[in-house]
Amino acid sequence: MLAFKHGDRTDLARPAAGWLQKAGRDLLRDDPLLVPVPLHWSRLLRRGYNQAALLAQALALRGNWDCCPDALLRSKKTPALDHKSRADRQNILSGVIRANPRQASRLQGRKVVLIDDVMTSGATLRACTAACQAEGARDVQVLVLARVNGGFTGV
Repeated sequence: MLAFKHGDRTDLARPAAGWLQKAGRDLLRDDPLLVPVPLHWSRLLRRGYNQAALLAQALALRGNWDCCPDALLRSKKTPALDHKSRADRQNILSGVIRANPRQASRLQGRKVVLIDDVMTSGATLRACTAACQAEGARDVQVLVLARVNGGFTGV
């Protein structure tokens, strides 16, 4: 996971998408819109890619699903969430993720499957869920490649 996220191993997105497809086959029914967790533009510029977007796009190609890599925006640069408590993560992310005004209509009435590489506390996924629901998504599900042990209590 670290090689994929921080080591420029973007080639891992394709095989990882196969794992996501297998694990999420029930979530991927009923014509979902795949939406990756967004990065702030400055982090995207520094890293060169959004690993969640690569996963979502590779998954969309495997199953011919609709994907909107820029459905959500991270409107504020936040510090790295490593070593932060669950409460700190939620406070840091409060109001930071919102729907992209250019893509908001694509969320309305849709089943959305949020895609991310790693879930720790679930705070980022909660913020993304809230943003999708605020734009009228009818259902929001979460599909992640890995989970940090003991970090999640439900979206």
